[in-house]
Amino acid sequence: MVRRSIFDKIFREMQQIHFRLDDLERSLSRLNAPATLEMSEAKLISLSDHLRKTYMTVASVGECDANRVSNLTRRCRALESNYLNQLCRMGWLNKNKVSKKTLFRLAADMKASKRLVGQPVVSPNISLSPLETNFRKYFSE
Repeated sequence: MVRRSIFDKIFREMQQIHFRLDDLERSLSRLNAPATLEMSEAKLISLSDHLRKTYMTVASVGECDANRVSNLTRRCRALESNYLNQLCRMGWLNKNKVSKKTLFRLAADMKASKRLVGQPVVSPNISLSPLETNFRKYFSE
């Protein structure tokens, strides 16, 4: 009887370790590779010191929430949330709401993906003059 209870405790502990490892693997797989910071120093100097520290933290991590930034900068979460929202209003960062968390990332990442999606697809071989003259012929279907 004593032996069985010891094995049960060991088994439960191993299950807990297994669940913790699964959580760690999920959180590590969700992390994106940090974006490379390609910005002139003159633009960074235009930011005030407190906002620059927050911006550089987000740039080094990639995508994070206010709690993570506050842990890295050693400032309170409410203050970092305020700074992150200021940077969003200024156009330096973009925010994305995922369930209850608000994640912040560099605005350059989002602009690059939108630029690829929003570009018109026009073949250089197509002449637009026949389309202009015979509009009904091409779009009568």
